[in-house]
Amino acid sequence: MKTQAHIVCIGGGTGTFVALRGLKKYTENVSAIVAMSDSGGSNKRIRDEFGLLPTSDIRQCLVALSDENGGAGLLRKLFMYRFEKGEGISGMTFGNLFMAALADILGSQKEAIRQTGKVLRIHGSVIPVSFTKTNLFARYEDGHVLSEEHLIDEPPHDGTLRITDISLKPKARVNPEAVTAIMEADAVLLGPGDLYTSVIPNLLVTGIARALIKTHAKVIYTVNLMTKYGQTYRFTARDHVRALEQFIGRSLDYCLMNTEPLSEEALAIYGKLHEEPVADDLGKKEYYTIVRAKLVSRRIVHKTKSDVLVRSLIRHDSGKLAAAVMGILAK
Repeated sequence: MKTQAHIVCIGGGTGTFVALRGLKKYTENVSAIVAMSDSGGSNKRIRDEFGLLPTSDIRQCLVALSDENGGAGLLRKLFMYRFEKGEGISGMTFGNLFMAALADILGSQKEAIRQTGKVLRIHGSVIPVSFTKTNLFARYEDGHVLSEEHLIDEPPHDGTLRITDISLKPKARVNPEAVTAIMEADAVLLGPGDLYTSVIPNLLVTGIARALIKTHAKVIYTVNLMTKYGQTYRFTARDHVRALEQFIGRSLDYCLMNTEPLSEEALAIYGKLHEEPVADDLGKKEYYTIVRAKLVSRRIVHKTKSDVLVRSLIRHDSGKLAAAVMGILAK
């Protein structure tokens, strides 16, 4: 039996997808607040050629919350389908093209997202954090600056350099629906997801951090499984928490930390990319509660040939992660 708990997930990418798929089995009242600064892969074309805000993370969240009964499974597969052939279309997903066409027909990307949710019969809501066309800027410890999300995500420079400052330009105006969702939530789940390109970009939008300070919701952070070359090289769990709290302006209430061993096969691949498991250096007397549990999926994810972006091989398990969140709410 489902609860009436209102859970808000803040992030983007595959991490939020994983969280939503598990949580929708416990409650119909799930909201995803999604960053709108992505500029890589098919999103770059959506922005440059269609003049729209990036849709890939929105699409993934809609699919994660979609109805999985009856014939809906085929529709979910269709929205995630990535074309591998066709001049000008290879690498694009059907779902992104569908929403671009719908935005043109309806004259509003906001309405296109809402109507796509109806088509997929989603259990919950997907909320763009902002409708401002903005870019992510990162400054590194050697002083150089990168001005697009996909370059931060897959750096052309020495990826061991740490990010010292990150911002949105122009400043993004918050979507009021995002603030309302946070204020009405019972729990807010930050991550999992790339720290500086999926989670923190939401916090840079004026009004989001303020809402997180004011909300009575339990603020939970899911610590990433792996470090990220170019973003969190050799970051420990505590490094992740400190960076996150810097932008929230308040302390966390809970941290979820995986204890399950990771696949040796996947770790060997990650090692070649200068990435490693996030070390658990969280102490026993932290000011937030640490929940340690087996949270990882045993499945190694392989992407399609036409997908040009780097993807996570190891991910959290939807069911295990959702059960841990609901366990916190039950306390």
